[in-house]
Order: sequence, then structure tokens, then C-alpha cells
Amino acid sequence: MHLPGVDRYQEYLSRFNPSHRYNNLTQKELLQKLQITEKGKISYAGLLLFGHNDFIQKEFPDFRIDLFEIPGKSYSEAKVRYTYRLSEQENLWEYYFTLFDRLKLKIDIPFKMNTEGFAIDDSPGIDAIREALVNLLMHTDYFSAAKPRIRIFTDRIEFSNPGGLPLSIEKLLEMDSSIPRNPILARTFRAVRLAENAGFGFDKMIDGWFTYNKTKPASFSDITTTITTFNLSETNVTENVTENRELQILEIMQMNPTITTTELAENLKVTRRTIARDIENLKNKDKLKRIGSDKAGYWEVLQ
Repeated sequence: MHLPGVDRYQEYLSRFNPSHRYNNLTQKELLQKLQITEKGKISYAGLLLFGHNDFIQKEFPDFRIDLFEIPGKSYSEAKVRYTYRLSEQENLWEYYFTLFDRLKLKIDIPFKMNTEGFAIDDSPGIDAIREALVNLLMHTDYFSAAKPRIRIFTDRIEFSNPGGLPLSIEKLLEMDSSIPRNPILARTFRAVRLAENAGFGFDKMIDGWFTYNKTKPASFSDITTTITTFNLSETNVTENVTENRELQILEIMQMNPTITTTELAENLKVTRRTIARDIENLKNKDKLKRIGSDKAGYWEVLQ
């Protein structure tokens, strides 16, 4: 069986952990080392991570990771049940990137660029949310009838996954080792530096979120469910969404200086009026300049 996510995984591994011993392996050797395959057969973990959705559904019926955005502090307060629901993705590896891109819109990210001119996700808040997302994907009980779910309310983000923790939060924080529900998933995410070794994930979530907005994430766990909640600053939620969309606009324009406002609106799933307002704001902040005419010109990112 061809695994569609493996090529992207190898590219990510070589970029973010170039010194890892797995980089010197062929794709077949890599899959064996990660225990994605064994004796020519794919493991459940490998299927979830890199497989085709059609094949995953045969072993894990109704496989999906849900993300809802609810316009209120509760469903009863919201005028509609949700304003956004993530579409189905091919596998866990694709879910990670799509979920993370959506979650970043809720976090205030200081605008920075690397030497290649691309935006950098450098924020303790981003680190905390990334760790929570990876923990959700690694530790979910995929054989449960319940589904992993992320709910974004106006005042908080909730990560809810089937299956309780092996020990209390207090005990896990005291330990210097981890007890992963899905060891193969954990090993695969750790190889590309998307998860912490030695069980420090909770520390990273707590310390990172406290540095970001002076609150600590709250965790609840029983035999069936684990929920981790990150409080959002209500006064900054709208501003953060706008700032992060502006960041995306600059990054897109850096890669495609001739992109149109219509194409930007379609790409970011907002109206052309919203894009026009964001572009005007970026010009006023001296971060963007239009060179040439509307039809034949291009965008120049200034910072």
C-alpha cells in the first residue's frame, strides 16, 4: 500500500531535525524503524499517520478529528451552533498541519521573518497550543466510539480526546518519563521535534501559556475523557485574529507578489472587503507597498 503522507514526513524530518539518524535511511528502512511497517504489513499507527482515508475508515469507522468554532462562551449562548468546522483530512499527518494552521489564527504571534523572508511562528503561546495539539493526536483512543475534538469558544480553546490519563496530572508532572497511549505515534512525532521527550509536554503547555497570557491551562481527566482548556483573553480575540490574518497575507505575498485580492480572499476564506481593509492597515503600518498599477503591478513586503 502506498502511504501518501510519508514523502512530506521525510521532508519535514530533514528540515527540522537534520541530524537525526533516521535521515540516512531509505523510505522502507524509515518505516521499519518507526514501526510503521513490520514484515511488509502496515501497523495501525502507520495507517492512521500516513494512510489513505478510505483505508483508515475500514479499520477506524468514522475516523476524523473535529474542530468547531463556536461564536459564544457556550452552545446555548451562540446564535448558531458553529461558524466553522474543519473538513475531513487524509490522515493524522495532514490533520496536524490543517489543525495547527487554524489554531494559529487565535494566537497573537509577534511578526518575525527568517533570513529567507518567511514568517516565523515564535511565541510561547504557539508552543503551548502546538504541544496540546500533538498530545491530542498522540494520546487519543482511536478505537473509542467518541472522537477527538477541539472547540474554540470566544473565551477559551478546549482539547477533548477519548481515553483517560494513565496517572493524575500531578503525578505526570512529577515524573521524568512519559507513558504514551500510542508509542509509535509518539516516536514519530518526536523524531520531527513536534513532541517532547521525557514527559515534559505538560510543563511546556503550562509554562508556555502562562508566559503568553498569564493564565494556566486547566486539565480534567476521568476513565473515558481527557479535556485541556486554554483561556483566551476576550478583549484581544478579534485583534489577534486580524493580526494573524495580516501575517498570513504578508507571507502569501512574499511567495506570490502578484496575487490578487480575490485570490487572497478565496485562500483565507474571507470577503474581498476584509482583505482590502487588512491591506490598507498593512500599508499604514509601513509593512506593505504596492508597486505599479492594480493590474500590472506587484506587492512589496517591507518588513
